Amino acid sequence: MKKLLLTSLIALSGFTYSFAQTTESPAKPFKFLVTGALESGGDKVGEVMFTNGDTQAIKAGNGVTLSVGAQYQIPQAEKFLLRGTVGFKYVTTAADNAHIRLTRFPLQLTGNFMATEKLRFGAGVVTHQGISLNTDGLGENEQFESGAGAVFEIAYSAVGLSYTVLNYQHKNKHTVSANAIGITFSLTFPKNK
Repeated sequence: MKKLLLTSLIALSGFTYSFAQTTESPAKPFKFLVTGALESGGDKVGEVMFTNGDTQAIKAGNGVTLSVGAQYQIPQAEKFLLRGTVGFKYVTTAADNAHIRLTRFPLQLTGNFMATEKLRFGAGVVTHQGISLNTDGLGENEQFESGAGAVFEIAYSAVGLSYTVLNYQHKNKHTVSANAIGITFSLTFPKNK
């Protein structure tokens, strides 16, 4: 009788363990990542003069960014995340008769530490590619290059603050600061259940 009871308990515990394994799916380490940023700062790379005498500076750090990428949660260290994104950063002017704009493609890779379930600290490297100031025929278009820079972020849930340290170099070897402070947004998919 004891053997039958012991065998039944072992079988039941095995069934329970098997059922728990099938109903509780572990969180996937890779997630799709969508980020956005609204940033300001940097040196002036151009200036627009309006007919009323007002001027508007085009700064290297200004712009709105939309990026996509991936987030990887390290399985043996669940508080640590790696995030990589590629995006498009854009800023324009208030000119009505010309579409003057500064565009670039940011590439970013950060390491992140989850201090709590929602509080995240991040730091990493960033570079901008295809940096172009288009004057829409009102002047000469300008091209810039960037090396690697640093980016720092603190975020709570989906909203954060960032600081980017980055330089652009003009074809005449003149260097301008593209340093920027910004408000960031990020979402990951799929969500944990």
